[in-house]
Amino acid sequence: MASRNKRERAIVKASFVGIAGNMLLVVFKLIVGFMSNSIAIILDAVNNATDALSSIVTIVGTKLADMRPNRRHPFGYGRIEYLTSVIIAIIILVAGALSLRESIDKIMHPAVTNYTALTIAVVVVAIIAKVFIGIYFKRAGDKTNSKALIASGIDSNYDAVLSAGTLVVAIAQLAWGVNIDGIVGLIISLVVVKAGLEVLTDALGPIIGAREDDQFGQEILDYVNSYPDVRGTYDLLLDNFGPNEIIGSVHIEVPDNMTARQIHELTRKISKGLSEKFNVLATVGIYADNTTGEFAPMRAYLQHLVKDEPKILQTHGFYVDAETKEAFFDLVIDFKADAETIRTKIVDAMKEKYPDFDYSVIVDVDYEG
Repeated sequence: MASRNKRERAIVKASFVGIAGNMLLVVFKLIVGFMSNSIAIILDAVNNATDALSSIVTIVGTKLADMRPNRRHPFGYGRIEYLTSVIIAIIILVAGALSLRESIDKIMHPAVTNYTALTIAVVVVAIIAKVFIGIYFKRAGDKTNSKALIASGIDSNYDAVLSAGTLVVAIAQLAWGVNIDGIVGLIISLVVVKAGLEVLTDALGPIIGAREDDQFGQEILDYVNSYPDVRGTYDLLLDNFGPNEIIGSVHIEVPDNMTARQIHELTRKISKGLSEKFNVLATVGIYADNTTGEFAPMRAYLQHLVKDEPKILQTHGFYVDAETKEAFFDLVIDFKADAETIRTKIVDAMKEKYPDFDYSVIVDVDYEG
């Protein structure tokens, strides 16, 4: 709980810094924009105002997401942080759409602009400020695992590029007397819309159920495999309920002669380690492994069949019950393949080679690697 409160304070602090920095930029840019009659600078100021609003949304979302779990929401409210990023994306998209309309109007009906050396100086300062704000947000977001802060950092980096565009407008006007204000405003608007779509896509991923980072999944598999009695780790499934709440499950293969007590001790150690090391609350399932003995040739033949079928990513959980004459195994099949057809093909081949056995085969999905 203490670490969670510390994280919340860090996010709120970073957001307040962003609000203060962006509002100062809004004031400066509006003054310069109206003095120079530049739609590009005015739109840039409006964009900074939406950044400040985004920071306010981040604060509110973080506070709500940190509410304690209850009977109605036993997994907590962590996903509100992802909804916060969705709102930020919508704010960015609305700002981009409005500025797009104004820019097109400016192209159709150009106005006289009046840039000065002061204008250029203010824009340069704005570029530097947005670069620093973007770096600050990105570092704070990575440190606190806050998608909303990371999104704000990305947006600030885009803003620096957009401010550079207004600098080009001012230089073109002063050096060559060319008015490209509306055109640059149009480019700014399109870049803002693009940024909004990227933030929206990234925010919707955890809500819809996106795959976790492959490196994170591999680190978990490597950790579980490090236990001496674990002969294989499979079926990793992670469900993200917020930056501080990942719930999942994993299957391990263990020797079939282990006692219930030994399995209990092993699975408890693994669950505790996953919680402490990765902040993952995981249920550990068991596959009994009889890789040696009378059924070793049957397993080897299955591996041969799988090797010849490129759409099968993996097979695991092989176990044969000698009394019931039933063989169990799982097949992990590529998403794009016809899983049932491949399953039937493998089962038919096994029955042809070992007709005295029945086959219980589960088709798995490669959720996390």
